[in-house]
Amino acid sequence: MNTSADRIEHIVIVGAGLAGVSAAEELRALGYTGAVTLLSAESHLPYDRPPLSKAVMLGDKTVDETALHPESWYAEHDLQLHRGCDVTGIDLTDRRVICANETFGYDRLLLATGSDPRPYALPDNSDVDVQYLRSRDDAASLKERLRGRLLIVGGGWIGLELAAAARIAGGEVVVVEAASLPLVNVVGTEVATMFTELHRSHGVDVRTGTTVTGARTGPDGTMVQLSDGSEVVVDTVIGAIGAVPRVELARAAGLGCSNGIDVDARLCTSDPLVFAAGDIAAHDHPQLGRIRVEHWDNAIAQGRHAAHSMLGEVEPYVAQPYFFTDQYDLGMEYVGHPGAAGYDAVHVRGDVDTRVFTAYFSRGDQVVAGLHCNDWDATDQIRTLVGGPVSALPD
Repeated sequence: MNTSADRIEHIVIVGAGLAGVSAAEELRALGYTGAVTLLSAESHLPYDRPPLSKAVMLGDKTVDETALHPESWYAEHDLQLHRGCDVTGIDLTDRRVICANETFGYDRLLLATGSDPRPYALPDNSDVDVQYLRSRDDAASLKERLRGRLLIVGGGWIGLELAAAARIAGGEVVVVEAASLPLVNVVGTEVATMFTELHRSHGVDVRTGTTVTGARTGPDGTMVQLSDGSEVVVDTVIGAIGAVPRVELARAAGLGCSNGIDVDARLCTSDPLVFAAGDIAAHDHPQLGRIRVEHWDNAIAQGRHAAHSMLGEVEPYVAQPYFFTDQYDLGMEYVGHPGAAGYDAVHVRGDVDTRVFTAYFSRGDQVVAGLHCNDWDATDQIRTLVGGPVSALPD
C-alpha cells in the first residue's frame, strides 16, 4: 500500500450498491482506519440487485432478504451510511460532495451511482404507465403483477428473466423484440434461436422483428398495437430495453464521460482523486479496450479494486467480465467481453438442441468471450480459454 494513503483521512463513496459497499468492505479489510462515508439515494439498506429479476420474482426470496448487510454491520465497521441522501453536485476544486442538506469533504471520492432503466416511450404519447425493473420497489411492484397479462418490450437478459418468472407464476407473456431474435447481437444466431425456442416452449409469445405502434387504455386492460398488425390486451407493459449509466453528477463536475464515466486501467477518472466503479465505469481494460459492464460480478470486483487504487496501489484492473442467467431449467454462465469491436465468429461445442453446450466468440485469432448452458464443468475451461488463441479451442 502506498504510504501516501496514511494522509487520506476521509473517503466518500457516492452510491451504496454492490460496487460502493464492496469498496467500503475492502477498505476496512485492507486496514484503512480513516473515515468512510457511504451516500445512498435510496431509503432502504443497501441491497443486492441480481435476485430482483431472479429469486425475488420466482418467490425464493423477499425483497427484504436482498439486503447486503444488516444495519448494525455498518456501525460495526465504522462506516457512515447516509440513506435517502440526494447528491446535487461535486466540487472538484474544493473536494466536496454537495447534498441537499449537507456537504462532505473528501480526500478520495468513489462514484458508484449505477444505472437507470433506459426509458421506453410509447410511440403515440399514450398515457399508459410503463413499468421497469431496477430497484427493490420496482421488484415488489412487479412481483404482484406476474400472474396477470404482461407485455415485455425488449428481449434482453432482464426481459427474458422476467418472462420466465411470469410464466412460472402462471402469467401470460408477450415479448416484443425489434431484432430478428432476442439476444442475437450478444450470443449469435444459433444460441439466440435456442433462447427463443426455450421461451416459446414454455408458452411465451415471442414476437421478433416487431415493435409497438400504439397503446390505449380500454375496459378490459391496455390494448397494444404491434407493427405486425396485431393487437394484444395486457394488464402491464414493461420496458426492458437496456440501461443508462448515471453520469449526470460526473459530467456536471467536469469529469471525462463517454459511454459512462471514463476511467483508466486503475479505475481513476480524469481527476486523480476521483474514481468510478460498476455500471457507470467506462473502463480502459488492458486487454479488452474501453468497455462498460453492467453485471453484478463486475460491480463487486471493481469496487474492491477501486479501494486499492484509492489507497495508492497502481495495479490495473484486468478481471474478465462474468455474468449468469437462470431461465426455467436452463442455467448459463458467460465470461469475457467482445468490446466495441465485437466478435466475427461463434464456435459451438456440444448440442444446442438439448441445451447442453459451450460457445466461444472470437475476433480474428483471439477468443474474446465464452459461455456454457447447463454444462457446469465447463466454467473453469472457459475462463482459461478466453483471451487465448482460437487454435486452443477444443474440437
